[in-house]
Amino acid sequence: MNDVEFKATLQMLIPMVIQIIMEKKSISAVEAVKMFYISSLYERLETEKTKVWHFSPHALFELLETEMRTGKLLFPTEGY
Repeated sequence: MNDVEFKATLQMLIPMVIQIIMEKKSISAVEAVKMFYISSLYERLETEKTKVWHFSPHALFELLETEMRTGKLLFPTEGY
């Protein structure tokens, strides 16, 4: 994926994740943005080579929830 495609993907994905955070946590957009942007998950998401952008918005929210609860970013294991 080239840089333009990656940026376009993030521009679509991030607002969806923010919306889910707002709904699930019953918080404002500002609070949701802060919560997401300070996370390790967002740090990984903004780097194309990590491929975190492959996850759905709901999966990203679940990863964020786990990170907030445990302090660790735990990705699902593929193909046990």
